[in-house]
Order: sequence, then C-alpha cells, then structure tokens
Amino acid sequence: MAETRSLDGRAPAQRPLSPHLQIYRPMLTMMMSIAHRITGAANYFGTILLAWWLNAAAGLSGYAKFQAFAGSWIGRIILFGYTWSVIHHMLGGIRHLIWDTGRGFGPNEREWLAAANLIGSIAITIILWVIGLLAIGGSQ
Repeated sequence: MAETRSLDGRAPAQRPLSPHLQIYRPMLTMMMSIAHRITGAANYFGTILLAWWLNAAAGLSGYAKFQAFAGSWIGRIILFGYTWSVIHHMLGGIRHLIWDTGRGFGPNEREWLAAANLIGSIAITIILWVIGLLAIGGSQ
C-alpha cells in the first residue's frame, strides 16, 4: 500500500483518527439524538397498537380482546412506553424546530433543551397516566 503524502509530495500527510465511541465522551445531546431515533422506531410499532385499537372498536368481540390486553400488566407497560415514546419524540421535534430558527445552538442551550426534552417527556407522561387512571377509577 502506498504511503499517503501531502499535496506538495514532501511529507507524509497527518490524517485524523476516525471518530468512534472510544474517543467521544457521551454527552446528553448525543444520547438524546439516539433516543429520538429509537422513539421514532418505537412509534412505528406503537402505531400498530393504535390500528388494532381502532379496528377492535368496530366490533365488540375484537374490542374485548384488545381491552384484555391493554388491561394486563404487560399491556399497560407497553402502552405507558408508547405514551412516553410519542411525547418524547414530539418534544424532540419541537427542539429541532427551535434549532431550525437558528436558536439554541450554544453549549448551555443545547444541554438545557436536551434536559428539558427528557424531563418534560417523563413528567408529561406521568401526568397523563395519573389523570387517565383517575378518570377510569384507579388501576382496576
């Protein structure tokens, strides 16, 4: 393999290392970018649940099956996760919309927006579920 030389051909070119996880220190904004992609994929599969619910609402026997699933502990965990995923992805979209206006690119602002996205999505999800459980009369 031939040695890489600088443009003038005299000295070997100094090439930077390819960035990888052993070089980069994980930051909140990096983790939020990964979480945004994961929640996007989770929303894709969660929409299957939404389609099942809408389809089940058309018939009583189908709705009973969905209600049995949604009322089980595993169903509630999945629905809770789907709720968080939708809200987290929505707040991430708002964060990107703020960036599209040219604002929020400073180091402190980026970290604040990422933390607000995470804390806000968790808080809104819990508030929605508490209101929902109170509306149906508890955990049944």
